[in-house]
Amino acid sequence: MKWSLKLARIAGIDIYVHATFFILIAWIGLSYWQVEGTLAAVVSGIGFILALFACVVLHELGHALTARRYGIRTKSIFLLPIGGIASLERMPDDPKQEINVALAGPSVNLVIAFGLWLWLSMSNALVPVDDLSLTGVGFLERLMVINIILAVFNLLPAFPMDGGRVLRAALSMRMSRNRATQAAARIGQGLALWLGLIGLLYNPFLIFIALFVWIGAAAEASMEQIKSTLSDMAVGRAMLTDFQVLSPGDALSKAIELTLAGSQKEFPVLEDERMVGALTQDDLLKGLQTAGKQALVSDFMQTNIQSADVNEHLQKVMERLQSCHCPLLFVTKADQLVGIINMDNIMELISIESVLQEGHKQTKWQA
Repeated sequence: MKWSLKLARIAGIDIYVHATFFILIAWIGLSYWQVEGTLAAVVSGIGFILALFACVVLHELGHALTARRYGIRTKSIFLLPIGGIASLERMPDDPKQEINVALAGPSVNLVIAFGLWLWLSMSNALVPVDDLSLTGVGFLERLMVINIILAVFNLLPAFPMDGGRVLRAALSMRMSRNRATQAAARIGQGLALWLGLIGLLYNPFLIFIALFVWIGAAAEASMEQIKSTLSDMAVGRAMLTDFQVLSPGDALSKAIELTLAGSQKEFPVLEDERMVGALTQDDLLKGLQTAGKQALVSDFMQTNIQSADVNEHLQKVMERLQSCHCPLLFVTKADQLVGIINMDNIMELISIESVLQEGHKQTKWQA
């Protein structure tokens, strides 16, 4: 994510904070200064926000470490002014495992709240329940209350909150995962509209949360629709079979000619019919800028290009392209190059299949 700074690495997971988080810190500090007018109040206010986001990190680590039990890696955790995001490679396909991963985060908040309650009770510092709030009580009481709020809010049964994932998992026990996701996403967007209305009337910050919920629900529904579309397709369905190749000894001028003659932007590089690399458009432009058009392809080609079998599931290949940030994959059959595939090929196929499916639905409805 752009404009993010790495804070730490915990349990093998990189923790990043978005630059806008510091704007929130500055705003909190300024607000406390305007109200209290003391440095102690500013330090207390900022300290509480930092403690809150430490709890958010623990919440996200709860998701990540539970997912690790099922062999799912977490790439990173990002902290934003509206909360945290754990970038899991994927959610478990097993509904019960997905429920466990989803509930792990709110469970951490409840454990923190219980621990604080226990400490305050043992030290005789706990105020009556009726007096608990986010204002007018001590630091630890407020932190306890905010953890309870975080747990309850995240358990709302709507995407992209944890409760929405629990709802999707529960529905997927009775229907297809795609239908369950679409239903949970619609509920999430309904909640977003409600939050937006409340935000207009009472608290503008809720409008930002509503926007986050709406976009998150839409993105989840779109991704699941894509996975559903690709689930039964093989790589051979989307690969590009009419393509030009280069050799390591070719000059970049040949790549220019092939680029201008067609629409191909990535070129496999073969030597004695062996796949040795690929030259992308970015590689070509970099070579032209630094060495000119007579430079050799071998000096600027990428050599760490992965391959996929022609019968491999297309969904898995798409995930590989996203995770390795590869410009393309070689498609092979019996170790022979038969095609190339990139994200553009896959997205074009998805667009075509979506139109065909929509047309099929309309035809069926009219019949």
